[in-house]
Amino acid sequence: MPERVVRLADEVSSVTKARLTQVAGVAKSTKILAINASIEAARAGESGAGFAIVAREVGRVADTVRNLSTELDEQLAPLVEELSALGAALVEQVRGTRLADLALNAVELIDRNLYERSCDVRWWATDSAMVEACAAGAGTAEAAHASRRLQVILSSYTVYLDLWVADRDGRVIAHGRPDRFASVLGSDVSREPWFAQAMATTSGADYVVDDVSTQPLLGGSTVATYATAIRAGGEERGEVVGALGIFFDFAPQAHDIVAGVRVSEDDRDVTRVLLVDADHRILAASDGRGVLTERLDLGPAGSTKVGSFTRGDGEVVGFALTPGYETYRGLGWYGVIVQRPRD
Repeated sequence: MPERVVRLADEVSSVTKARLTQVAGVAKSTKILAINASIEAARAGESGAGFAIVAREVGRVADTVRNLSTELDEQLAPLVEELSALGAALVEQVRGTRLADLALNAVELIDRNLYERSCDVRWWATDSAMVEACAAGAGTAEAAHASRRLQVILSSYTVYLDLWVADRDGRVIAHGRPDRFASVLGSDVSREPWFAQAMATTSGADYVVDDVSTQPLLGGSTVATYATAIRAGGEERGEVVGALGIFFDFAPQAHDIVAGVRVSEDDRDVTRVLLVDADHRILAASDGRGVLTERLDLGPAGSTKVGSFTRGDGEVVGFALTPGYETYRGLGWYGVIVQRPRD
């Protein structure tokens, strides 16, 4: 593991410095002994002449050992330092790649989920109950039947908060949760972007998706809204008679994805898993902070689809641009993982 390389480099550096310090200490002690021996030999006169020669040789050996110790320290220190730096760079690269892979996994999961939403809205808009309700209008038996049909759909598709059928004037004439959201029926959605864009679609194969936002008529819940036109006869090129809007219960579904990313238990408390939109606004966060209110600085994310970088404070950021899924091209969202260094 890269972390092991760094630890080994640190251990080598520590052991090397300790041993060289010991060698230098021995050389110094030997030099002092040689000096003392030379002094004693001088005091002994001619009888100490032979011992004086030995003392000088011992002194030279001490000098040589000291010089070798110094040279070894000067040569090893930069090599160990480079090894440590390379190990640290390798750790950063491996960690960054790992975080980018996990970020890609997160955004792929949400894309696969939303791909299904784009399919749901298009085929439900062709349901005869929706078509007949738009043809008959508000307050009719057909509209009541459409509401019951939507309730049946919602009983199986629990990821939705509600499903709305609006007539061509933008008046909601049927929806699936009248017991929970009583103010929806009869509400005017003509100025809602999803309704206007759905009414402007050119065929039944088209759909629109609104920004993730809070929906007041659904209790202020955070939703991803998908919509398409309801067409006469349920035909792909039929006359537009209304619109179907489906409201994906985004907050809990997206949070399950970011909270479920497989970060190690050791790193979970220093890691933040995020989904952000094309403007880098946070849509979901594993720690629950900044959702729909915070924008993230993604640094070089605009120049590459998948990558990582390290901030000045040591945080490692892995990111991945949505690759889309099947016919769903994605909305320019990113998966992002921010991992801060441990204190």
